[in-house]
Amino acid sequence: MPVGQIFEAAIKQRLSLALRPLVLLLALLGALNSASAAPSFETVAPTAVLVDHDTHAILFDKNADERYPPASLAKLMTVELLFRELKEGRISLDDEFPVSERAWREGGAQSGGSTMFLPVNSSVSVRDLIRGIVIQSGNDATIVVAEALGGTEEKFAEQMTERAKALGMTDSTFRNSHGLPDPEQRVTMRDLAVLASHLIREYPEFYKYFGEEEFTYNEITQRNRNPLLDMGADGLKTGYTSEAGYGLVASVERDSRRLIVAVGHLSSASARTEEARKLVEWGFRSFENRTLHQADDQVGEMEVLGGAAATVPVVVRSGVVVTVPRGAEDLHTILHRDEPLQAPVAEGDRVGWLQVVSAGDVIREDPVHAAAAVEPASFVSRTWGLATSYLWSTWDDTWAFVFPPKEVASTGSP
Repeated sequence: MPVGQIFEAAIKQRLSLALRPLVLLLALLGALNSASAAPSFETVAPTAVLVDHDTHAILFDKNADERYPPASLAKLMTVELLFRELKEGRISLDDEFPVSERAWREGGAQSGGSTMFLPVNSSVSVRDLIRGIVIQSGNDATIVVAEALGGTEEKFAEQMTERAKALGMTDSTFRNSHGLPDPEQRVTMRDLAVLASHLIREYPEFYKYFGEEEFTYNEITQRNRNPLLDMGADGLKTGYTSEAGYGLVASVERDSRRLIVAVGHLSSASARTEEARKLVEWGFRSFENRTLHQADDQVGEMEVLGGAAATVPVVVRSGVVVTVPRGAEDLHTILHRDEPLQAPVAEGDRVGWLQVVSAGDVIREDPVHAAAAVEPASFVSRTWGLATSYLWSTWDDTWAFVFPPKEVASTGSP
């Protein structure tokens, strides 16, 4: 490349670099000025959270990190360990587990709690145990699972807590498989929402059992206790004890959107149903998902020092979808580099990250990768580049710029 062209390119590159902080500032100020008020919601539920399953956006949060007794919501952790054993091939749906005297005595009909009515010293298939837990909420069924997978109820509870921590449920502790009162057994609604999303995402072949309306075992038919099935819910679980009050974790899918609601410590079953239903309807009505970029979309370019090419195109590997208030117009994306790029750059290298900004807040971050390889420049070009870098060394080297989303497509409009 002629020296004149190299010099001209260097000047343009550095001027662009110097102006980018100003562009960023103006864009963020514009976002703040045009910010639309976030939708508001009130609930009598002492603790509640509403989450978009696909984007992980928290749409509503009321005391979601308060620790409460889980009641039968603890059974969601029990089935997670059971589903994991199935998925990893250590057990099968046709395997049969024995019903111990303890399971029959502490979880059977004479216990006065929710039960699957398992006969003592019988055996029951894993398939039926799943239904007995997620549809009938059988305490006896959970004890059977605990003893089969953990050896004892106590050992299995330790595994439940350990697994919960691994899933990011940092504020939950389990002491039994069924959720009956224990002073050390506590969960949060946020943790239960995390667990629900995990169950839906990781175990679709077993999650389907949550949506069955009834199950008959030992000639006794029991209905699914999920009160939101009639509005499109396909899972998950209710819970109640006098200590815990009435709780619910449920998931509703509508028009390609899925919301997860968790409410707890309510005073009645009707209040639990009403508050959860209102919260879900508000979530679908007040928010929408927008696709800003498809997988492998180019989202910008980054300067490469000492490269045969002055810049390299960068892409996001997965789609960028965000949940925002309906009608929001203040979305911006900001591209950052991890560090100054020095040739050579290999195709696929992570080179920075993309932020999505709404109303002045960062609502999502995604890594970006080089879409092409950049080889080192020739000796002459490298020498000139070093010289110009020295001359311009006092200029601000902030590498961030703003541009409107390439594609904004609304989905899931109820």
